[in-house]
Amino acid sequence: MMAREIAGSRTRPGMTRLALSLLCGTVLSGIPAVALAQDAAPVPGASADVAPQADVIRSISVSGSQRLEANTIVSYIRLRTGQVYTQAAADQALKDLYATELFSSANIVNNGGDVIVTVVENPVINRIVLEGNKRIKSDKITPEIKLAPRQIFTRSKVRADVARIVELYKRQGRFAATVEPKMVELSQNRVDVVFEINEGPKSKVRQINIIGNEAFSDSDLRGEMVTKQARLTSFLSSNTSYDPDRLAFDQQKLREFYLTEGYADFRVVSAVAELTPDKQDFIITYVVEEGERYKFGDVAVRSEIRDFDSDVLTRNLPLKEGDWFNGKQVQDTEEQFTELAGTFGYAFADVEAQYRPNREEKTMGLTFVLKEAPRVYVERIDVNGNTLTQDKVLRREFRLVEGDAFNSLQVKRTTNRIKSLGYFQDSFEVAQKDGSTPDRIVLEANVEEQPTGQLQLSAGFSSIESFILAASIQQRNFRGRGQTVGFGVNYSRYSKSANISFAEPYVFDRNISMGVDLYRRDTNSFNFLNNTRNTTFQQTTTGGQVRLGVPLTEYMSAVASYTLNFDDVTLDRNRFFTPDSAGNLSCNPILAGRYLCDAVGSRTSSILGVNVVYDSLDSRLRPTRGRSISLGAEFAGLGGSVKFARIRGKASQFWPLGGGFIFSTSIEGGAIKGLGDGDVRLTDRFFLGEPQFRGFAIRGVGPRVIRRPLVDDPASTDPTKFLELTDRRSVSDDALGGNYYYLGRAELEIPLGSGAQELGLRPSIFADVGALWGVRTPQLNDSSSTFPTGFEFPIRDASGSPLFTQINVATLVTPTGGGTPVCTPGTAAGDVTTVTNPTNPNPPSCLGTNTNTALINSIPPFREVFLGDSPSPRLSVGIGVNWNSPFGPFRIDFAHVLLKRAGDDTKRFTFNVGTQF
Repeated sequence: MMAREIAGSRTRPGMTRLALSLLCGTVLSGIPAVALAQDAAPVPGASADVAPQADVIRSISVSGSQRLEANTIVSYIRLRTGQVYTQAAADQALKDLYATELFSSANIVNNGGDVIVTVVENPVINRIVLEGNKRIKSDKITPEIKLAPRQIFTRSKVRADVARIVELYKRQGRFAATVEPKMVELSQNRVDVVFEINEGPKSKVRQINIIGNEAFSDSDLRGEMVTKQARLTSFLSSNTSYDPDRLAFDQQKLREFYLTEGYADFRVVSAVAELTPDKQDFIITYVVEEGERYKFGDVAVRSEIRDFDSDVLTRNLPLKEGDWFNGKQVQDTEEQFTELAGTFGYAFADVEAQYRPNREEKTMGLTFVLKEAPRVYVERIDVNGNTLTQDKVLRREFRLVEGDAFNSLQVKRTTNRIKSLGYFQDSFEVAQKDGSTPDRIVLEANVEEQPTGQLQLSAGFSSIESFILAASIQQRNFRGRGQTVGFGVNYSRYSKSANISFAEPYVFDRNISMGVDLYRRDTNSFNFLNNTRNTTFQQTTTGGQVRLGVPLTEYMSAVASYTLNFDDVTLDRNRFFTPDSAGNLSCNPILAGRYLCDAVGSRTSSILGVNVVYDSLDSRLRPTRGRSISLGAEFAGLGGSVKFARIRGKASQFWPLGGGFIFSTSIEGGAIKGLGDGDVRLTDRFFLGEPQFRGFAIRGVGPRVIRRPLVDDPASTDPTKFLELTDRRSVSDDALGGNYYYLGRAELEIPLGSGAQELGLRPSIFADVGALWGVRTPQLNDSSSTFPTGFEFPIRDASGSPLFTQINVATLVTPTGGGTPVCTPGTAAGDVTTVTNPTNPNPPSCLGTNTNTALINSIPPFREVFLGDSPSPRLSVGIGVNWNSPFGPFRIDFAHVLLKRAGDDTKRFTFNVGTQF
């Protein structure tokens, strides 16, 4: 500005000189001041000299990328061409690149406006590997890992996965578990991620201390907790491990216990879990404040729902003034009122318990308020999750339809009926959701289909049965229609059977059930002598059954059946048949016993039956509550050659005792009566033993004939005096069955820890009591007088002809020590044969006879006794375990007999196995 002023004053010389002199003085006097100002701050307009001009970005290039496009990488940062490049902008760009977690390293260089972004991409995950995990299987850990093959490797995700795996082990009580991730580099920028797991020992709860309790002992309170102290006796329990969630649940359990005992002001002041110095176990300390114990004061009900009278409800309250306060009773009463309101259609009724504590008198006044709610109707029923099962199979089990007034009891019944099908998850419940208006409700059946097929395969070998093969297949939800189809075969040396079955629960979509069975059974009855199995009689049964069922009420139904059987009972002709006076073979009672000889023959059974069943069980497969009662009658004589009347009854009851305990009882019984002149056949009688009556062998209970061998009495010189052998291994035992029987059971199912529950283990203790009796005393044989030296009879072939030994080749052989030569049969094949001709057509010359030697079976003297025909109870107790094993449902029982009768055959150990699909 001065310069401009000076230039403008050139036309006035006087003024110019004055201005110059003033300017010189000013400049000279101002030199120090100007120098100080430049030190403090740059002079405006002089930036080109003091600070260089900022670089402008002319281009951005990317290097080092392999999978990502350059434009994609540039889009992650904020630098753009034409902008001024600054170090701050470059730093922010690096932060943006690392924030994508796609790069292991990144660098930005500015070469005079040419910006170069250099990156190293994170590798791609090839696979995830778990090492060192034994206590927790890989299929349990894998869902916790969010990294997956073909994803980009990032360290933050690895750290998160490590934390989740460690947390999983903590939930299992393994707080010392560590996880070390490792990366194995592969070609093409790929890596394997390896989680090396050190599981460490399981952290147990060494001690539970409780401070502040006076009304109840430490042991009483520990008994209410889910968490248990680690002791030698608790090795099967998983509740001895430390779990923070269980710690919080135990505090709630303590409060529930004290509320049940009347301590309404109880509270847990603190709950602390500390690791022991050795870092192995935990010590838990609870500090509690019990407060005072209360009694119920004035108890009333106030209903805002017009269908309920408050006074009537108050009079019927189970809670009475003066009783000790019980929080569990209050909660149960609330639930009962809610269920009562739901029964009358008030699905969303709200029941509130209003408390009025009086701390001076230590009473708790209480009013149950049933708040006003609209009556609700079913707007819609939805079925979800069924991929195989048809909708109609579920909908026909609903006790409500669209438009019906809501009823909570009918909803519960629907839940039980669907669970009883056995097609879906055990935890199934009918869900209730709000409808389109406040007086509408939507019922939802959200199901998870389970395997409904059952495949049972078993094979074995024994010295008695040789190979044992059994196979059966059953589908309880055939083609998703709810039909049951089954086929089974069994084969062993002594039994063969095959059966086909079909059942339709809703014929033509009507509430009428129908079933058809076709079967063939070939069975050999047997006894044992010196651990050798001897077949007594063979029974072949070919037949079928048709059933038709109709419901009588919601819980009661009637089933009519018709059975047609063709039976053929035979005995081994070689063992039990001898020729009579006319030369005809017939059953010999001395050999077989009169009871077996009477059973021989072919018969046709035409049986008409009816069965009435009451069933309120919550599940037919694994019931926990409810009862089942059945009463059936059968009449044989509608055609056929067999005539009898038979009745049977059975009742069972289940009670949940809380804590997972389930107690059940059952009793059954039956009677059969022959019609006309004939007695009940051996094959139509009742038999009792394994598997119905645990602790006894197959047909091990009831009337039987035991044939005891007789041996000479060494203490007597009388040849007619004998000793009876009574050892079980020396006698033969023939079960005769009975005309009457009863059988009772009591069983308590014991819950185990979560680990055992995951394995599907369900142990139980049981007691069985029963008896079988009611047959006539058979005609018994005693050969001590008639055949004191035993009984001999010829061995016969299949056609009944006696068999003989025929010597075809024989030579005279001089004994080794010398003497008279002996006619000795040859040892080559064919030198000695078994024939039916008593005469040898070409006898060797040295034999001196053409008579063949008869083959003879000899029976030593014996005495038969009749035992076991008594209604006196037999009693067994024991333990059993149900296991849903990888091979299928497995049942094992170990029983000890406390009461038995002479002749009963006991057995301690039984098991059965199958599989599902």
